[in-house]
Amino acid sequence: MIAAIATLLLCQLLGEGIHLLTGLPLPGAVIGMFLLLGWLLLRLGERPTLVQVSAWLTAHLSVMFVPAAVGLIEQGPVLSKNGVAILVATLASTVLTMTVTAVIFGWALRRQEPGA
Repeated sequence: MIAAIATLLLCQLLGEGIHLLTGLPLPGAVIGMFLLLGWLLLRLGERPTLVQVSAWLTAHLSVMFVPAAVGLIEQGPVLSKNGVAILVATLASTVLTMTVTAVIFGWALRRQEPGA
């Protein structure tokens, strides 16, 4: 179990290091996820401890959002000034993302149908 946690943290750390050294326009966490994906593709096979650790982290994901929620609460003046604009932008981008996803998914399904 410790090895699985160390693997996740190592990928995160390497991703952050690559981000700092190269200045790539991707967050270190995303680079770390790509590194983890590459590692998983190179080492094919069952990894039950990594599955257990990932399942536990996913089950407790809401706890990891507490710092973000506290940070949001501390931004009261900014939210009171720009809250409506932020809400409209969030709703519009969500609807746009869902629409584009549905259209692309429908297109992909039609391409997979026999005789299409």
